[in-house]
Amino acid sequence: MSEDPKPRRTQHVYTLVVEVGRKAGDGLPDKATGAALLCYASGVDEAEAVRETVAILKQADLAPLDVTGHGTREERMEAGEEIDEDEVALMQRAAQENAVIVAQMTPFYD
Repeated sequence: MSEDPKPRRTQHVYTLVVEVGRKAGDGLPDKATGAALLCYASGVDEAEAVRETVAILKQADLAPLDVTGHGTREERMEAGEEIDEDEVALMQRAAQENAVIVAQMTPFYD
């Protein structure tokens, strides 16, 4: 008797802003005190997208401190945000590759 395989859960792409602190070997500019990273991450829900993003950033020798979720593309559009073609392309790439895409890094300086 064979069991039916689990139904595949739908992946969504979430827009996340991750604040990172300093850590040896993090690759941030010398005088930076940290940075904000704009990321697009796929997941079945936002919590999974956050977990995956934090894990990837830690593997990259970054020190995630805080993650702010901005929702899916659909949620952002419903809220009245305009999303340009470049951003849509990055979101599609994250979905296709089931990946975390770091789209922008803004260093912090005191």
